[in-house]
Amino acid sequence: MDIHVSPQIERLIRDALDEDIGAGDLATMATIAAEARGTGLFRAKKEGVVAGLVLLDRIFYFIDHRVQVVLHAKDGAPVTPGLVVAEAIGPVRALLLAERTALNFLQRLSGNATLTRKYVEAVKDFPCKVLDTRKTTPGLRTLEKYAVRMGVIMLDNMTLAQMAESVKLVNKRAWVEASGGITLETIRQVAATGVDFISSGALTHSAPVVDFNMKITMNAPK
Repeated sequence: MDIHVSPQIERLIRDALDEDIGAGDLATMATIAAEARGTGLFRAKKEGVVAGLVLLDRIFYFIDHRVQVVLHAKDGAPVTPGLVVAEAIGPVRALLLAERTALNFLQRLSGNATLTRKYVEAVKDFPCKVLDTRKTTPGLRTLEKYAVRMGVIMLDNMTLAQMAESVKLVNKRAWVEASGGITLETIRQVAATGVDFISSGALTHSAPVVDFNMKITMNAPK
């Protein structure tokens, strides 16, 4: 599923850039020539599922519209250490100024996607779906929910026996969602009760980041 980079998300990107570099990076401006051009390669450093690549173009655009972003993977794709998922080509100053913000979004969202994939894999042989919750990072809800979704009847913090009994009572007249204390260790038992959806706040509030780096090489002057 693609995400639309809405005005709200653009504001979030601008705020993140302002927070990181403010009025600029004096060290970059003082040591890198304005005409210097280069290429920055985004590589995965851990195994996981990538998310956030769709934001890179706008992140670099807000620093310098001359930067060209080329994607070599799509959000939702599995990645392995060393895999190049994207490259940014343009003025080196712009590459350096946008680097940290780009990596922060990429690592955080890839962490959410990777943990979600683990939960989904754990119950792939059950007819239920895995969802997230409202336990999101302030300001990042739209992006953190860019991997998971929502249901109708909520079974919140019930025992497994209570869940199974509730599923029988509903008897397919509505969707049933289980929530509360869902972990990778318990999700299969919850799925076995017959619920339609399982939501877990851990997908957004406790996902470890997936590490990426960006290596910049300077192009030879013409």
